[in-house]
Amino acid sequence: MSEELLQTETMADFEEHFDDANPWNRVADYMEKKTVLSVKIEGIVNGGVIAMVEGIRGFIPASQLSLSYVENLEDYLLQEIEVQVIEAEQAENRLILSARGILKEKERKAKEALLASVKVDSVLKGTVESLQSYGAFIRLENGLSGLVHISQISDKRIKTPGDVLETGQEVDVKVIGIKDGKISLSMKALIEPEEEVVEEVEIPAAENIGTSLGDLFKNIKL
Repeated sequence: MSEELLQTETMADFEEHFDDANPWNRVADYMEKKTVLSVKIEGIVNGGVIAMVEGIRGFIPASQLSLSYVENLEDYLLQEIEVQVIEAEQAENRLILSARGILKEKERKAKEALLASVKVDSVLKGTVESLQSYGAFIRLENGLSGLVHISQISDKRIKTPGDVLETGQEVDVKVIGIKDGKISLSMKALIEPEEEVVEEVEIPAAENIGTSLGDLFKNIKL
């Protein structure tokens, strides 16, 4: 192997090693691959928290810590959480991390698993979550929500869901459909139809009918 080739390979190896040694290159790779990283919250600052990644100070905005509003950032101090790199700018020394995307994906998978456990024609208990002009949203016992369309609330015609339902009311519902992640429910399907009352009519005997007709015509003169 020539000295020139050896020198070229050695320089290439050096440059590759130099790139690997640069922590900003590694965090840029994490961002590109959407790598999930486990970090410890080491500090609280205005509007978020601080965590270190590859020796670089990363900032996690409060809005990226949770799927809901974070009231007290101190609750996260020294906690280990999973994050992804969403911004990496070496020139500006700017590294932004987020846990929100990971949490949303976990929530989506959990919802899919719950949805898969719900079967059409099953009867579930729930609580009226909200009333709309077109129906009522029901929070089911498994944590999912479904809609009872106004036409499926009662076997009688109603003007608004509020005619028969109120928020917080516990109800039994039947699953009548699942499509695009949405659950259609019915209360009407659980209402047993009222039995039809049949009146008994006493039919007179034939001879009585003849006598009655005779009585009717006996005073008529032809």
